[in-house]
Amino acid sequence: MTYYMFYFDYGEDSEEDYIEETPALNVIPSDESNQEEEPQEQQPSKKRKFATTQKQRQPKKPTQTKKPPPPQKRTQEKYPTKPKPKNKKKKTQKELRDRINPTRRGEGRDNCTAPVWKYFEIEWIKEDDGIERKWAECNYCLHLLAADPNRNGTTSINKHFNGCKLNPDNIPKQVDDKQQKLSFTKAPNGEGHVYTWKHDDTRIQLALLGLFTIGELPFKFIENEAFIEFVNALNGRVKLPSRHKISRDVVSFYLMERQKLYKHLSNPKTAIHLTTDTWTSSCQKINYMVVTAHFITEDFVMHKRVVNFREVDTHKAEDMARELLICINEWGMKNVMMMTVDNAKTNDAAINIIVKELPGIYETGKHFHIRCMAHIINLVVKMGLKHEVYHVKNLQDAVKYIRASPQRIKTFKQAMKDAAVESQRFLCGETPTRWNSTFELLRSAYDVKDAFLEYSHQDPMFQKTVGRVPSHSDFEMIKKMMEFLEKFKKKTEKVSCSTKPIFHTYTREILDIEQHLRKHETNPDFMFMVPDMKHKYDKYWGDYDTISDYVFFATLLDPQCKSKFMKVVFTQMLKAKNKDKKMSVDEIESKARAKVIDIECKLDKFFKTYLERSNMTSSSQQETPEEVVNFDDENEFFGSYMTSGSFPSTSSESQLQRYLNEDSIGFDKGYDILTWWKNNAVRFPIVARMASDILGMQISTVASESTFNNGRRVITDYRTNLSVVIVEALICTQDWLRKSSLPIYDYDEVHDVLADDDLAIDIVDAIHNLKLTGKRSGN
Repeated sequence: MTYYMFYFDYGEDSEEDYIEETPALNVIPSDESNQEEEPQEQQPSKKRKFATTQKQRQPKKPTQTKKPPPPQKRTQEKYPTKPKPKNKKKKTQKELRDRINPTRRGEGRDNCTAPVWKYFEIEWIKEDDGIERKWAECNYCLHLLAADPNRNGTTSINKHFNGCKLNPDNIPKQVDDKQQKLSFTKAPNGEGHVYTWKHDDTRIQLALLGLFTIGELPFKFIENEAFIEFVNALNGRVKLPSRHKISRDVVSFYLMERQKLYKHLSNPKTAIHLTTDTWTSSCQKINYMVVTAHFITEDFVMHKRVVNFREVDTHKAEDMARELLICINEWGMKNVMMMTVDNAKTNDAAINIIVKELPGIYETGKHFHIRCMAHIINLVVKMGLKHEVYHVKNLQDAVKYIRASPQRIKTFKQAMKDAAVESQRFLCGETPTRWNSTFELLRSAYDVKDAFLEYSHQDPMFQKTVGRVPSHSDFEMIKKMMEFLEKFKKKTEKVSCSTKPIFHTYTREILDIEQHLRKHETNPDFMFMVPDMKHKYDKYWGDYDTISDYVFFATLLDPQCKSKFMKVVFTQMLKAKNKDKKMSVDEIESKARAKVIDIECKLDKFFKTYLERSNMTSSSQQETPEEVVNFDDENEFFGSYMTSGSFPSTSSESQLQRYLNEDSIGFDKGYDILTWWKNNAVRFPIVARMASDILGMQISTVASESTFNNGRRVITDYRTNLSVVIVEALICTQDWLRKSSLPIYDYDEVHDVLADDDLAIDIVDAIHNLKLTGKRSGN
């Protein structure tokens, strides 16, 4: 039997007194335990009791014996370990490359299943022990790394992949996407704002679409080296798509947004107003037709969307009407109220064809067509400028002479410096072709009037060629001409707005023009040109019977005007028409009142159609709940009186009558008509809905004509192979991505992407499927 020793520390007792015989256990032998124990700090001893099966032995009295020796410290000699190899000098990349066995290159590729191996090539290198082992060579930086499966594994190559700067697929390690960062922006007014920023791939993709559509850049620009470097400098995590991918993203976004817009435009409750115009591309020699939809949503916000930019065969009325009807049917429009076009005769014929195909139009389409107000103003001014003004002609000849030669422009610059005047607009201007260009020419020339006399001294041929140097009398007449034309320029700019409702200002604007012409009719400087301008004005606006009823409805629905202003409008029109003084003042007043009553009756009839749509049989049902009157059942006489209708009650008054009977609001420069109706929609819910439908109408086609400016930049000499379907996708996407469109919820090689027939087919198929889906849902 083997004996083992256990030591128990009982203070000052000796070692021999606490030896206990026990059977052999799996413990460390006693002769080695003393040597294994580590030296410990000397702590106060505590007596411990141990339970045994035998009777507890009582310790003997302490005797004078020596203390047991302290345990010996564990040494390296007692437990020898494998000596560490000395640090060998690492081989350089050149030395490793000299030891490569070229015959075994790529051997063992089948066993390399880790994804990271696709970025490395296998090499076999003979090491110092004479054994060839597997190494990995980076495909981009050609760095050699040990990759023996028994000694290294894939640790080293994974680490190298995360740090290789030449690997295009290497994404630098970033902080957690959930961690938000602070960003600082500066507003246009100079105020700074701090907000949280987070990496968002969806936002980056949408920004790229806006860059290539709104910025009108070719898709190949995304492969430009400078642009790639710029994006990487901004955010290294952005992975740019190819030019083929970005083109398909544009098409996908177009189809996605088209589907969203389709659901809104196909709603019967959405009143849609269209503007259209045609344009011929000088590069492609193709006739394009643009259609723009205008509408106001239930939250009283006005929207504008380009819904069509397609090829039209000819400018004939039949072809234009056919394309317009196709556009209306493809979008599922069920409530087209009005269409604004220019004054071409073919447009009038096309409108007559369309009206017959659109049922449920107010008064069978009599007021469906509204002429462009900006075009009429242009015609009025042209009638006046066809008369040659001597002073203006003299200045135009002088300007044409100076701009004909770079040397003359340089000489005129020196004359401007000598006269202490400056106008870059005058030097960079073009030859005027329209009346507004003539106005800009006169204004820029008037700014440098003192330089013409200086220039005549420096260029002796100036007076001989022109005949007469512009004098102060010429510029005095130019100043008067500018003041006269300024009114028409401001009116054109105002009626060209399509981002806010201006339809209710139609009557006040045309009467302001009439008053302006009447004011200068007796002026000797303009009396020779005003009569012709007044004649053209009377052709379109002289008789209120030729103006659409919608124009007068909008005036009545303006809280600042109402019936009181309407009477003034008709009175002024009748006075302007009564040139021969056949009607007296009383007759004019009487006719004006009768016309106001007639318009109010037509508006009330139109209002009842909205009542029918709201499933209301009488005007009293749409009123706000009144307090219920409990009649006295005991008094039958009084009860019969209250129920007979003889007692006057405000509930018999319709919403429209209550609105018209209220006083007009005061003039406010910052007044917004849509905001007023939104705030008062609780009191007049149906009238407010009717007002929003009418106020969204357009009085000019500038919204459509401005689209052609974008078309000229998209269809250039370098992009003539654009298919008409891709052109429509680019133009419409550009309009939908612009900030002004509020949310409702190498160049010669680029044609291989833009003229992709597959993309065009995808768009046509998607539009066709969308049309079929709308028909099924409608049924």
